[in-house]
Amino acid sequence: MAKTFGGFRAALLAGWMVLGVVGLLFARAKGIPFAAALPVIAAFLAEYPFYLLAGFPEVRQRLASLNVLHSGRASSTLPAILTGSLLLPYLLCCLGPVGFDWLALVRLVALGLAVSLWYVILPAAALLDSAFLVLIGWVTLGHYFDRIYPRLFGQHLETLGAIGLLHVVALTLMLQRPTAETGYGFWPNQREWIIGARHYLFFLLVGGPLALLLRTAHLASAPAPLWIVIGTFFGSLWVSSLAEEFLFRGVLQRWMEDWTGNARAALLLTAIVFGLAHLWFRGFPNWRWVPVVTVLGWLCGRARNQAGSIRASVVTHALVVSTWRAFFV
Repeated sequence: MAKTFGGFRAALLAGWMVLGVVGLLFARAKGIPFAAALPVIAAFLAEYPFYLLAGFPEVRQRLASLNVLHSGRASSTLPAILTGSLLLPYLLCCLGPVGFDWLALVRLVALGLAVSLWYVILPAAALLDSAFLVLIGWVTLGHYFDRIYPRLFGQHLETLGAIGLLHVVALTLMLQRPTAETGYGFWPNQREWIIGARHYLFFLLVGGPLALLLRTAHLASAPAPLWIVIGTFFGSLWVSSLAEEFLFRGVLQRWMEDWTGNARAALLLTAIVFGLAHLWFRGFPNWRWVPVVTVLGWLCGRARNQAGSIRASVVTHALVVSTWRAFFV
């Protein structure tokens, strides 16, 4: 436990330093005045501890202990913390050039309470679990945070909302549903790297030709710069692919296994749902992407099954995303 908390503190301090330095360098490179950039950097720094918390099981269990009264009944502590974690970055942004909007505040409060109180008010049941995932899909695909965070000097601040939603959903499912341990974390072990990389190679053999055949992607005239590819990989590994793999392979696929009693059927059904969720990619309805992403979902599900952890499927997913970013448009 001491090592776990020590690791959390070390990751927190290192992350704060990196985010602060990168934020200042990025603002300088983009010509963003520091007076405008500092509140946004502070918002990311405030978001980071909650984002980090979900990946440390023993630490997040300490948070769970705050959510139970001595009588054993759930209290309102955790929903209040999670809702507050969505509000704090927005309020910090409002200290700079982002204008405060009461409607945006109401939207954030409504979303935070809807997610964090879902399993306080409602029981865990197949229909209600499905409705919970539909709500998260609606928020994500409906660009909910675009109406809350305006662009600042051309930069997409809605990323703050997306990262906030990730940890609110993850902690709600882990601590209130609760969902069995999925392997949610930020650094795969050696076995997970190998399994994830192997399934990535399988995708290159199957999914790559399929994508070219269906004309869902076209070779770029020149590869993307290495720093962009590396940044894309780690951004995907730690945020976007982590979020999708947690929801699809860590949560939905496990629930499908419980509902159907058949692991193979759960793998296939989850892959199909994953493919259909990408109908909105690059314009709705983009049917050409569905079979390609379904293949990716099936291989990610296999990686998760073999490793017993979503970290392997996150590796597969992140490698595919960074390869696409490197060589295709």
